[in-house]
Amino acid sequence: MLRFANLLLLLLFPVSWFAPLLRAGLLPFFDLDEISVVTGLQALWEKDVALALLVTFLAVFAPYMKTIGLALVQFRLASPRILGVLHALGRLAMADIFLIALYIVLAKGVGVGRIETAWGLYLFSACILASLAISHLTERARMPSRAR
Repeated sequence: MLRFANLLLLLLFPVSWFAPLLRAGLLPFFDLDEISVVTGLQALWEKDVALALLVTFLAVFAPYMKTIGLALVQFRLASPRILGVLHALGRLAMADIFLIALYIVLAKGVGVGRIETAWGLYLFSACILASLAISHLTERARMPSRAR
């Protein structure tokens, strides 16, 4: 079951990168623009390459590398000793959800324009949290019963 759930994340992560995280607009009576991980990264690459590298690593590479690494462990193609590193990658992946939430709070606090969260934010957050849970359960399943 854990293997299936982890493999499902390999499909859901890319969907979440293109799904709308939030809708933002400058004035309340104009249409809102949808912002996804990918469109946000595109804008960042044009403005701030260093921040774009950091966010690309946190939002795309860290969770996907962790999911692939966990699949390798689950199918016994990699040593369970890498679970600690994979767990750290999962924690790094949570950082970008915090950044998105912080941007939403700041933008709403300024009062200029309008921001609404969209379904992609919940999908992306669920993927990250599911990945953390799957890795935790995999670690517990790999431990000998006397070490628990």
